[in-house]
Amino acid sequence: MREIVHLQAGQCGNQIGSKFWEVISEEHGIDTTGEYHGDSDIQLERINVYFNELSSGRYVPRSVMLDLEPGTMDSIRSGPLGQLFRPDNFVFGQSGASNNWAKGHYTEGAELVESILDVVRKESENCECLQGFQLAHSLGGGTGSGLGTLLMSKIHEEFPDRILNTYSVMPSPKVSDAVLEPYNATLSVHQLVENTDETYCIDNEALYD
Repeated sequence: MREIVHLQAGQCGNQIGSKFWEVISEEHGIDTTGEYHGDSDIQLERINVYFNELSSGRYVPRSVMLDLEPGTMDSIRSGPLGQLFRPDNFVFGQSGASNNWAKGHYTEGAELVESILDVVRKESENCECLQGFQLAHSLGGGTGSGLGTLLMSKIHEEFPDRILNTYSVMPSPKVSDAVLEPYNATLSVHQLVENTDETYCIDNEALYD
């Protein structure tokens, strides 16, 4: 089976990721605890692309959640899908990146990146035939852009023959909460051009509406 490892970074990435898993679980007939309650064999046909099947018969998303502050992780855990994910796959710092790309890429993020890569390696090693990675993140903040691109470059080094996809939310002037957004985005785009195979640009304003 051609498995995909899903990564979600920062507040925006984790919000998109949560919605993604909600939709995917529903499509495959998986409830909030990971049990299958579908009504068609087709739902289980390609389920291994995004889910690991446990010996107990439960399905767990092949997902790594990361952020530089614990708040986003807490809201996922206490949300409707909190029981679905592996607890070890939540990797977070304490200080936050405060919309600063360099904090996510060089200081706070660099301290956390090895522990994230350990989780990524573990998920990859459990795959039969890993197809690639997908990352949901924003380019305007600090964590999604700085740490997200750092992680991409590390994964590109370690898995050069695997596909790297990103779903990158572009900053928009209308729904902007930080002066630094254009700078963060410019620095990120440079990294994405170097390290990813495909980048899907999502307009933040369109997502907001």
